[in-house]
Amino acid sequence: MTAYLVLDLTVNDLRGFMPYVEAIPAFIAKHGGRYVSKGADPEVMEGDWTPQRVVILEFPSRDAAKGFLADPDAQDLFARRHRTTTSRLVLVDGEA
Repeated sequence: MTAYLVLDLTVNDLRGFMPYVEAIPAFIAKHGGRYVSKGADPEVMEGDWTPQRVVILEFPSRDAAKGFLADPDAQDLFARRHRTTTSRLVLVDGEA
């Protein structure tokens, strides 16, 4: 069953964040993932959620998504994202 990582982030340090942007696609692909959306201009349709940027990644399974997040070679990149953005991340299952 597919799984999706949905990332809502506000970039606080664009220059510091750019190395993450440049390097993370290789790790996404390594775990069978792909970008579904890199939305820089989300439009809120309901509620009080006010994201600045929403990124949606699709993986072949929940385990693949978790493997991406746990990849030891990507931890420095994730730490960079944590330092340079304010982010919220959720993992959701796709349809069976």
